Amino acid sequence: MTAASILTSITRSTRASRPIATVTVCRPSKLNSLNSYLLNTLTDEMRSLPEKHLDLLAVVLTGAGPKSFIGGADIAEMATLSTSTAAREFITRVHKACQSIRDCPVPVIGRINGYALGAGLEIAASCDFRVASRNAVFGMPEVNVGIPSVVEAALLPGLIGWGRTRRFLMLGDNIPAAEALQWGLVEKAVEPEHLDHAVDEWIQLLEKSGSCAVRQQKRLIRQWEQLGLDAGIQAGISVFGESFERNAEGPQMMSAFFKRKEERR
Repeated sequence: MTAASILTSITRSTRASRPIATVTVCRPSKLNSLNSYLLNTLTDEMRSLPEKHLDLLAVVLTGAGPKSFIGGADIAEMATLSTSTAAREFITRVHKACQSIRDCPVPVIGRINGYALGAGLEIAASCDFRVASRNAVFGMPEVNVGIPSVVEAALLPGLIGWGRTRRFLMLGDNIPAAEALQWGLVEKAVEPEHLDHAVDEWIQLLEKSGSCAVRQQKRLIRQWEQLGLDAGIQAGISVFGESFERNAEGPQMMSAFFKRKEERR
């Protein structure tokens, strides 16, 4: 492992032997803070994984070591940004990393094992769902160093509401995992030693679901974020129809369900 790297490991699901990728941001000496190299590498890895593993089940995104998920963007690098052009280029790299997570066709699970601050919290918010260690800490401290929270901080109102978003971003204070769970910033908070088990529980549920249906659902949810209510409903009608095309998994899985039900009678 180099001083700053993105480490990816592949395991196989127990039922269908489908690949599960664990992507780890490795820079523990700096709380896994993201410099330009890590941002570009993370973006490339998230984009290439579905191409390398066509039957990919899920991606688990985490940080190296017990202290930090991602402690934010690299303050030392940001301090060297001498022009607005350089600043825009850097924050665009943060956005592209977040977008690569949101655009990943399979569920991305945020395994939050410590500090999730600033850009690290934006990365976490870009995941489809999040489980946090009870010692995790969440914050958007950008205003404390004279800059606003931007790019995927725009996801926060949909997770925690406008009032909490305003408090979070304008006051720059941190909250513990218990409060993040109460707010809806994370879906589950567990003791540190139970973090992997909590992730495995979600993986097992994904294994039981139709792989195409899960991918369709993620794609449709992304459309719902961008469309109005009426257009979102219409988009769902089209996706539902796709589920019943020839050789689609929907009819096959429903047939298998009813067969099992009959056998239990």
